[in-house]
Amino acid sequence: MGRAFEFRKGRKMKRWAAMAKAFTRIGKDIVMAVKEGGPNPEANSRLRAVMQNAKAANMPKENVERAIKKATDKDTANYKEVLFEGYAPHGIAILIETATDNNNRTVANIRSYFNKCNGTMGTQGSVEFMFDHTCNFRIPAAGQDVEELELEMIDFGVEEIFADDEDGIVMYAPFESFGAIQKELESRGLEILSSGFERIPQITKELTEAQVADVEKLLEKIEEDDDVMNVYHTMQE
Repeated sequence: MGRAFEFRKGRKMKRWAAMAKAFTRIGKDIVMAVKEGGPNPEANSRLRAVMQNAKAANMPKENVERAIKKATDKDTANYKEVLFEGYAPHGIAILIETATDNNNRTVANIRSYFNKCNGTMGTQGSVEFMFDHTCNFRIPAAGQDVEELELEMIDFGVEEIFADDEDGIVMYAPFESFGAIQKELESRGLEILSSGFERIPQITKELTEAQVADVEKLLEKIEEDDDVMNVYHTMQE
């Protein structure tokens, strides 16, 4: 198995751990998707993908509909996606994806977390190059031959594909291949259970138990922030 498989296995227990936070994140994704491409999922591929993720996270249908309706309101805040970079103690690189309607607030908060936990907030581009920006799709495994599917999907950008007992079949590709893969899966009539984007560290660093605790202290503070969508790091899981 490749890096994507190991990365996913390491993060599985942490992903969407707090259901309330998951719903908040998806709600923001819906608002941004609607603002970008309109409220009709048939004509808005990004919204279609977010709605699939909402279903996978067991988000109630009325919550999804409410978020779409809210997004069409002119008074609804416009969220902006902002990337933050820095270093935790012991040389661990951290990449933070946020969705914020107040960048000054988010910058101040993120900087305070680094300062309080002996980290260093970096400049744009200081650690982003250490991570591969990928997209992923999850489809049902029933009736699928993983090896055959991999050969067929290589032409659309898929680089790694594997079966997961709990998650069905998962495929990973470069970030820019998302649209082509989504279109191909839909044209084949394959159900997309969920999809998304992740940043996989190219190299990870092993730490002692005490050092891990230092890094975890910073990660926890960052992940608790309402503006934070995802946090990636180079610490070995």
